[in-house]
Amino acid sequence: MRNRIFTLLFFLITISSCSCEPEKIAKFAFKGMEAMMGKGFMPSDEIRMLGDFRGMNVNLSKSTSNDSTTSTIYLKLENGDPLLLGNQPEVLARKCAELYLRDFEKAEDYQQITVQFIQTDPTNPENVAMQEYMFDTKDF
Repeated sequence: MRNRIFTLLFFLITISSCSCEPEKIAKFAFKGMEAMMGKGFMPSDEIRMLGDFRGMNVNLSKSTSNDSTTSTIYLKLENGDPLLLGNQPEVLARKCAELYLRDFEKAEDYQQITVQFIQTDPTNPENVAMQEYMFDTKDF
């Protein structure tokens, strides 16, 4: 019982000391995620700056059908600057894929990377537009 009280007390002190700096908690969580998933799993700020993206997300997928496995990285880039996306978003998508694959240490475990540009209407969040570009990782 005494050990449980000390453990609870330590936990409460840890949480209360970190609660005033949420950035530190987020950085700690990202470091833990990268330790599990591999270095470079979280997209770099360099990718964010290419399109002035407001949000970035990565999903890893492996699916098997008919004795063949397809592994895909989904790089979701949200609410970028329309002027930076320009008239040739596929060129920007390729550059983002190249930068992500360069930084992600486990990129060779995946066959494809799909870059998704997602734009949300600020006045109506249910109104969403998406452009999707798929590349083979061996091409980089």
